[in-house]
Amino acid sequence: MNRQLLDLWVGIFVTIGIVATVFLSLRVANLTTLQTGSVYTVKAEFDNIGGLKVRAPVKSAGVTIGRVSAISYDAEQHKAVVSAALDARYQFSADSSMSILTSGLLGEQYIGLLAGSDTEMLQEGDLIWLTSSAIVLENLIGQVLFNRAGAEPTKTPADN
Repeated sequence: MNRQLLDLWVGIFVTIGIVATVFLSLRVANLTTLQTGSVYTVKAEFDNIGGLKVRAPVKSAGVTIGRVSAISYDAEQHKAVVSAALDARYQFSADSSMSILTSGLLGEQYIGLLAGSDTEMLQEGDLIWLTSSAIVLENLIGQVLFNRAGAEPTKTPADN
């Protein structure tokens, strides 16, 4: 094999490696699904959003139907306000609910949207009032330990 042909093959493999690295980087950063269609934005207020981040998926029945577009803090109500851009192909009733969920035990957090049964549909800028905040693992462990410490010790036959 001559030198030029070897250099060509090395160049091809390096290019494939760079393209694969860029693709994986975009995949990890949740940027591979670029929204090209129309979207509508809805807002929801949460007491605690845990580790939710902008660009986190919004899922309904396990299907990604949108992304978190912004997160802000309402100083008057002391709540986090999450804006979600939903794909216009998917319409949800006005009494739908949002929950902050976790993929697996320690996975990424996302928003779960549960459809309601109202005949009126969500419109651009609507507020979803029925929400469920994130479960913070540290708080859950603290509650279990606190409840365990407050419980009476069990008696064994040797104690009698």
